[in-house]
Amino acid sequence: MRDARQHVAPRLTAVGLTKTFEGHAAIQDISFSVREGEFVAVLGPSGAGKTTLFRCLTGLVSPDKGEVRVGDEDVARLHGRARRRIAVVFQQFNLVSRLSALDNVLAGRLGHVPAWRGMLRRFDRADRLLALECLDRVGLLRQATQRADTLSGGQQQRVAIARAMAQRPSLIVADEPVASLDPAAGAGVLELLQGIARRDGVGVVCSLHQVHLARSFADRVVGLSQGRKVIDSPIARFDERAFGQLYGNGTMNAGGSP
Repeated sequence: MRDARQHVAPRLTAVGLTKTFEGHAAIQDISFSVREGEFVAVLGPSGAGKTTLFRCLTGLVSPDKGEVRVGDEDVARLHGRARRRIAVVFQQFNLVSRLSALDNVLAGRLGHVPAWRGMLRRFDRADRLLALECLDRVGLLRQATQRADTLSGGQQQRVAIARAMAQRPSLIVADEPVASLDPAAGAGVLELLQGIARRDGVGVVCSLHQVHLARSFADRVVGLSQGRKVIDSPIARFDERAFGQLYGNGTMNAGGSP
């Protein structure tokens, strides 16, 4: 399967990304790609540039140099419905608390329906069935009519992932999606993202602080330090030496994080 994917255009290609704020380079000359069905973890200490990188990947900010492509399209030129190719999963879920889980997932269909239908939340049967299928895949079909703010943190993040799935993207960008979750819920969320990559062929790029979670779920690691890419390797090669490149002194272990 992996060999076959090498002949398919990458889901994401970042080339030479540089972004400077007030004379300080937050990221410098970062390049990497994410293939179909691949889960790439972005690691690095606080201040390494992960947030700036993810804002450039999703088009929330424009890099000073370089470009980001989803398939064969420049992210800077994706507007309106074309942006549905990229789904974003945030640390803080970004759900509408007073709406049901189902209505939040249906927001993932906004790029696929006329604007007036989205404003009035008048989705057709096919969209509702798709949203329910997505909730079923994240294990929350029974909570479809429950208000989002009555769900646990882990359940809310699962709704956010179901919303991303309903968008039918080619790329999911997850910005520290487990940072506010307990260990069991966090592992469950990453298992979901890994499963989506495997089953649907979606490229997933996910920033993490927990090295042991990256080792459990990612195919590859891109490591940032002081705004530069210092590691880009299969997870099997992320050893003690690579850990030291990212985090300096300290010991990597199977169950811990730096």
